[in-house]
Amino acid sequence: MSQTTSREVRLAARPVGWPVESDFELVETPLSEPGEGEVLVRNVYMSVDPYMRGRMVDRRSYVPPFQLGEALAGGAVGQVLASRHPGFTEGDCVSGMQGWRECFSAPGANLRKIDPQPAPLSYHLGVLGMPGLTAYVGLHDIGKPKAGETVFVSAATGAVGSVVGQLARIRGCRTVGSAGSDTKVKVLLEELGFDAAFNYRTADLDEALAQACPDGIDVYFDNVGGDQLDAALDRMNPFGRIAACGMISTYNAETPPPGPRNLIYLVGKRITMQGFIVADHFDRLPAFLADMTRWLGEGRITVKETVVEGIENAVGAFLGMLRGENLGKMLVKLGPDPG
Repeated sequence: MSQTTSREVRLAARPVGWPVESDFELVETPLSEPGEGEVLVRNVYMSVDPYMRGRMVDRRSYVPPFQLGEALAGGAVGQVLASRHPGFTEGDCVSGMQGWRECFSAPGANLRKIDPQPAPLSYHLGVLGMPGLTAYVGLHDIGKPKAGETVFVSAATGAVGSVVGQLARIRGCRTVGSAGSDTKVKVLLEELGFDAAFNYRTADLDEALAQACPDGIDVYFDNVGGDQLDAALDRMNPFGRIAACGMISTYNAETPPPGPRNLIYLVGKRITMQGFIVADHFDRLPAFLADMTRWLGEGRITVKETVVEGIENAVGAFLGMLRGENLGKMLVKLGPDPG
């Protein structure tokens, strides 16, 4: 083994409100040979995701909180450098949850072998990874769209939202998206195939949705919460469905924001609103991978990625993602792609 050290990002302090750079620290650690049943991996890409903000708070949730002074964790894809596990050999590409570090040794049972061809390796953290599966399950299983219906997606140029809109289009739906800049709106309309889109930072939400959804909203895929949830509830059709994927507008609030002012519409309009966590739906992975791989091959899915280079810039990438600076999946590239 030629490499003897690795760098990792640790949580130095629990953020209050918006995280800042000083809440994190970059540390160099010794790297050891893998033990029996373990695999030594060099990460190539790591993911930064909105749910990670919740793990920085010391509270009970669906995933345990990050611990102070310990390396953060998250999705990553990389290449095996050495193996003492029968299921992996040197050169294999793998995915796991040991992100936020350049190299690591871990039990082989914690890793999944992936095929780096024909799709780029980075896709396994985005359209073929957790965000893609989140979009697939949330739209198909929770939203249950029918051809001809209107699907509204908030944060529609993000890792999940950009896939949701395209899946809705494949299902024959009218697709409407919100985004945080005019440039992103243009991407939605000209590159991702949305039927209508608007800039939520500059538009009047009620007017924008009335214009974009003249026949109302049948399915709302909610990544944002807050004012956009309020506006969508106003516009929902009877028996509409809301897939509550995330509420990023509230993640950095120091005090709990008020809830939607118009939840009464859930009753009168007989709306179904369901939150979901993708980890509860891993049984859908085979069907998702088969469908998504086929749609990618047919050119029916356009992939957007924002890639930042170097683990020293991982915190900046995470903060940029929270501010909505990314187009599609936000990734940090930690090393060269496998040759």
